[in-house]
Parts: sequence; C-alpha cells; structure tokens
Amino acid sequence: MEELMVALNKTWPGIIVQYEDFKNPFPALAKYQNKYPCFNDDIQVLVWVSHNKLYNSSKKEGLTEDEARRCFWFVDTKGLITNDRGDKLADHKVYFSRDDNEGKQFKTLPEVVEHVKPTILMGLSTIRGIFDESIVKRMAELNKSPIIFPLSNPSSQAECTFEEAMKWTDCRALFASGSPFPDYTQDGETYSAGQGNNMYVFPGIGLGSILWQNFMHQSRNGKLSYISTPQLKLSVLPLPPSEISSGRLYPELNRIREVSVIVARQVIRAAQNLNFDREPSIRDLNDEQLDEWIRGRMYDPTFQSKISCRTEEFDA
Repeated sequence: MEELMVALNKTWPGIIVQYEDFKNPFPALAKYQNKYPCFNDDIQVLVWVSHNKLYNSSKKEGLTEDEARRCFWFVDTKGLITNDRGDKLADHKVYFSRDDNEGKQFKTLPEVVEHVKPTILMGLSTIRGIFDESIVKRMAELNKSPIIFPLSNPSSQAECTFEEAMKWTDCRALFASGSPFPDYTQDGETYSAGQGNNMYVFPGIGLGSILWQNFMHQSRNGKLSYISTPQLKLSVLPLPPSEISSGRLYPELNRIREVSVIVARQVIRAAQNLNFDREPSIRDLNDEQLDEWIRGRMYDPTFQSKISCRTEEFDA
C-alpha cells in the first residue's frame, strides 16, 4: 500500500484516492488520511448519506451534540456497545458507546430492540435476514411508520428485502436500502424502494474537490486539515413535491447528476468558508451561477461523432 500511495501521488500530485470496498479500511485511513487526500466511501461517505441525515435532524430539534449522540445505539457482533462490556473497543466505536445500561448487557439484536424500542433500524452488517420477521413486526408495533434501512451491499447480503419490510409492516415502513430492490405491489398500490446509497455523495465530493483543486488543505505550519461532515451541510438532499408525495426518501436516480452538482457546490462552499479554496475566480458567484459553472465542467458520457468515409475502387 505504501508503494502504491507514493507512486500515485508522485505521478498525479494532489490525486484524491478513494478506498473502494476495502474489507477493513480503518488502517489505511489512519495511516494516510493526514498525508494524502483520500477517503473511504463505505466508512465516511455512507455517513453523509444515512447517519448524518438523522444525526443532523436530531440536532435541529434543539438537542446538544451529546444529546443527539445519545439517540443512537450501536450493535456489533458482541451485542450493544457499552463501556462496561468487558472487551477493548476499537477507537471508532468509543464515541457511541453507552454508559446508561446499568450494568446489563444486551447480546442480541432482539434484546436491544426490546430494550431501546427504537424508531429506526439501520443495518450495516452484511448479514442476510438479520432483520427477520419478528424484529420488523416488533418495529411496526412500536412505530406508526417504522424506519427500516438495510444498507448492506449487495442485495443478497441486505438485512431484509423491500418486500419483506412492506409485508411485515402492512406497507407502513419507511424503507431505504444500499442496493436496489424491485417495486412492491399490494392491494393494487405500488411502492418503490428508496436507495440510500453513497452514490448520491461521493461523485460530487470528487468533482467538487477537483474543481477547487484539493480535498485536503496544508496550512503554513504544515498541518493538514479536512472539510468535516457538518461543514459540508449535506444532511438534506432536496426533493421536489412529486418525490415527496410518492414517499421517496432520496432523489430519483435519473436526477443523480443534478444531485452531484449540489454536493460539489457544497464542497466548494465549505472550502471557500475555510479559506481552503484555490480557485479565486468563482468566489463571488452566487449559488445559481456556481451550479452552472460546475455543470460546464462535468464529464458528459454522451459521445457523438461524424465519420466521413470515402470508398475507392481499385482494379485488381
């Protein structure tokens, strides 16, 4: 990995490296994130798409950061993550570790659901079927509109399917998955699955970073700084009334390029607000002008060509 990172940055200075589908990206991020522009789509970008939307919504309700943090219960292979569980927690788990379990340990997901009585289930386990019928039906008993997010990819490893979630909640579930699922029809009404995939965010992050010329800023004292999640202000992807009325939680995929423009704009704005940007010509543009500037620099996969051919006949 060291040889690769050195070679990439030597060949393309300032390149942004995306660690795609690493089984365990934490070591690479820990080693290189303060040295090279890099990110992992599953660990960092998915946070913007799912958790950050919920987390920021909690803070908008007037909660402090600590109060918002305590609205989340995290479960791993050993059960609910608590301070007194007896094992050494990885650094990335410590922030959300619970201290209000009164010495009790909850080792299974059904136990945690019964203890917490949550409004949302978010799955990142890659364990097919862990959101089983009993758990999803219990969520439907606890909530008028239970939020079910089986975000694991591919669909064969999703915690439950869209059809299962709708059947088990009498079509009351607010559903989003990491991979696409087919529509579900019941009693003559057709429902479409939301797809809470990081594809909504990381193309725009890359585009915005390239356009303002860097993802990571190096100050005069050599200290490296990043644009953080709150600074990007991506907790809400705008939905038109037609998508809201159809029950969608995320934009339709045919608008993905427009979503990327919005994300790229927020990346550029965050860089400008922090004085990280290196493209002074766009600092005075309003949002509409900046969006148009971004569109003019997006790659368009449509290829048109006109080839003229001249046929000449030769005598044998």
